[in-house]
Amino acid sequence: IDRLFSRVGAGDDLARGRSTFLVEMIETAGILNSASDKSLVILDEIGRGTATFDGLSIAWASLEHLHDMNKSRTLFATHYHELTSLNNNLKNLSTYHLKIKEWNSEIIFLHTVEFGNADKSYGISVAKIAGLPKSVIKKAREILQIFESQDLKHKDKLAINEMPLFSQTDKNQDNENFTELLDIIKGIDPDRTSPKDALTKLYELKSLLESKS
Repeated sequence: IDRLFSRVGAGDDLARGRSTFLVEMIETAGILNSASDKSLVILDEIGRGTATFDGLSIAWASLEHLHDMNKSRTLFATHYHELTSLNNNLKNLSTYHLKIKEWNSEIIFLHTVEFGNADKSYGISVAKIAGLPKSVIKKAREILQIFESQDLKHKDKLAINEMPLFSQTDKNQDNENFTELLDIIKGIDPDRTSPKDALTKLYELKSLLESKS
């Protein structure tokens, strides 16, 4: 290896008027213009921070350039599933993914690298692990289903009332659930509640929350 190039993570350079995406592009440009067939290149999530199809196009072209022109040994991490189709066209390209197991609607990271493409993206599951509110996770899943069932290029043609984000039904349901919880809590007298009764109420509240999530 003559040189090691990496572009992992990025940040705004506000003092110079550079966005995260611009910083990423400057660093990527330096790699594509300098790496040789003896270089080791590590690239992470090229194309993020801009419009989906812009980012995908840049990542696609960069990967092809590294393969055909630079001929560098490269680790190229991406969430653009469309790039896996290049496996059929670029003879020196191999795809790998990190193994994940789903269990009781949860995901378990197995910390194992396997050959082949990932079966799907787990972004919303990771967002759930990170602690995003249940209502946000629920909305995200509903919106994802809409996007997956339609051509993403024509998402601007979706009627605004089709998007669950603007649906009043879920908002009204959330208010009803909150009111039901408040009624249960208001009916509890801490000074006259035995430990057994308190535990029963706790299970009741927990059961109600789980049934509404």
